[in-house]
Amino acid sequence: MKIVRVSLLLIIVLHFSAAGQGPYSLSAIPENVKNKASVVVHLEDINLNVESLDKATWTVHKIFTVVNEEGKGALLFNKPTSKYRSLDEVEIRVYDANGKQVEKIKKKDMASTISGEGLIDEGNVVYYPIRVLSYPVTIDMKYEEKLRSTLDIPYYRFIHKDEGVVESNFTVRAPAEIGLRYKAKNISLEPLVSDDGKYKVYKWTVKNLAPIEYEEGSVGIESRYPYIAIVTDHFYHYGFEGELASWKSFGMWVNDLYKGLDVLPENRKQFFSQLVSDIPDEKEKIRRIYKYLQENFRYVSIQLGIGGLRPFSAEFTDQKKYGDCKGLSNFMRAALKAVGIKSYVAIVNAEYNQEPVDPAFPSNDFNHMILCVPRQTDSLWLECTSSTAEFGVLGTFTENRNALLITEDGGVLVPTPRSRPSSNTLTTVTTIKLADDLSGETTTNFTAKGEYSEIIDDILKEKRDEQKYAIVLYFGFKQPDDFELSRDKDNDRIKLAMIISKVPGFASGSKIFLSPRIHKIWANNLPKADNRKLDFYFRYPFEKTDTTIFKLPAGIKPDAMPKTTELKCEYASYQTKYWFSDKENSIYSVTSLVLKQHKIPASGYASVKKFFDDVIQDDSQKMVVEKTPGEKKAF
Repeated sequence: MKIVRVSLLLIIVLHFSAAGQGPYSLSAIPENVKNKASVVVHLEDINLNVESLDKATWTVHKIFTVVNEEGKGALLFNKPTSKYRSLDEVEIRVYDANGKQVEKIKKKDMASTISGEGLIDEGNVVYYPIRVLSYPVTIDMKYEEKLRSTLDIPYYRFIHKDEGVVESNFTVRAPAEIGLRYKAKNISLEPLVSDDGKYKVYKWTVKNLAPIEYEEGSVGIESRYPYIAIVTDHFYHYGFEGELASWKSFGMWVNDLYKGLDVLPENRKQFFSQLVSDIPDEKEKIRRIYKYLQENFRYVSIQLGIGGLRPFSAEFTDQKKYGDCKGLSNFMRAALKAVGIKSYVAIVNAEYNQEPVDPAFPSNDFNHMILCVPRQTDSLWLECTSSTAEFGVLGTFTENRNALLITEDGGVLVPTPRSRPSSNTLTTVTTIKLADDLSGETTTNFTAKGEYSEIIDDILKEKRDEQKYAIVLYFGFKQPDDFELSRDKDNDRIKLAMIISKVPGFASGSKIFLSPRIHKIWANNLPKADNRKLDFYFRYPFEKTDTTIFKLPAGIKPDAMPKTTELKCEYASYQTKYWFSDKENSIYSVTSLVLKQHKIPASGYASVKKFFDDVIQDDSQKMVVEKTPGEKKAF
């Protein structure tokens, strides 16, 4: 089958001939399109032909030039396949800077690997890394995919990172009765609409798009750049026909997939009844069953089951003691059901820097499943894939979103809880015994909650070299000569003991200069604030508190202490204070840092940037101690 029409090829030839320097010259490209671009798209033509609910074809012809090394990501051809999406034809031609063809690639030349990280999967990834010796290099790429589902129609994404676009076209042919819906995101762009017999034809065109400047720390690339979302009100997926005209109808379809899968055998129902038989309070029953899930089950990524939407049965998950997000959430629902507690699975778009799904545009923009236990005043949300997550706390991976509750009456879009700094706390108390030769033995006790607790738990599981890497580079501790990281089972605190050959930054004569802490309470330089257009995302809001105690050797006394500092902005606060205990011959340094919310509006980012710059500057202060007259010490 010919993927590209002769007329399109003629347009391409005329377009490049006009450049005057070979067929793929950049000289005729508008300056605003190629300026700061690592990739320039000369011409792109995408066609989606929907023949029926279970049969569609997606064809792409794209000619682009990779200008420099920064654009090399565009040289990887990478397409996932599954039971409902197959890659048929592929042809890639590679041209050097002089317009000479240097390589021709077909599908048979490409590699294939199982997609996903889990135990079971339904598809492969077909890929081919195009290797080049120099830049610029131009790629003429054609491929065709067959879709056997209309649930997840690809969106029209016409511009990517560091990319300038001369022209891109997207044409959709679909039966009128299928109910095609579309919505322009981050751009005002309407299609030309016409009728072609029983089909309606939609065509979008963009021209001369300048590269969009990357702003570090903003939302995911797919959400940040302009695109056209495409959805059909009626769809077919893996033999199941459904309706996506509303959240209610889509939730009803998902609910039908789960029917009969939340049932446990009688002996297991009795087990859970016995497990909570001594607890009268419903919330505490939920807590105990959740703890049982965390201690006895493990998460694996499994894409099997109606395109990743239908879980294994609760009985299967119970027997195997593993599952993916939908399998573990469904099992937890079944376990709660066994003791008479109602809960609902909920699908959500996960990742700390994702925006909530659009309430006004029903679509399947979800990639994760959690569990909700509705209650009169304090509905509980449970992340069932984590063995360390705090009971009833989701974390920024799924907080601040719109989740679709799957109920017997259909889908209900509800907000998940908002992130709170008190959910993620880290308290450190460090004692430093400074020796006469300025070496030191240190002990740090960590008390962690939320995200910090999960991070420390992960570090404890690592090998010794990886632990040291995390101690120095993540927590910002001074490089130790030796260390031991352990958990105190009696109080669940984490203890870090270190030996440091030289604690002070430097010494001069009788004066010794000490940093107020042996780890950084904040060490990350935030991106520039000039002309920020997009919101900035931290990983999570937090509260950090540090107390550092320097036990000085005999004959050493403070000479100068850092000033007390208090910094504030709308979204964060920072405080330090210092004092000397003559009785203990010890200096106390106490610091607190609070980030109130993890999403910072673009309009407020400059103040946050300045705040954290000031924190880093304050952290560079030094305490000066010196030997008292008459003392002889070798520094």
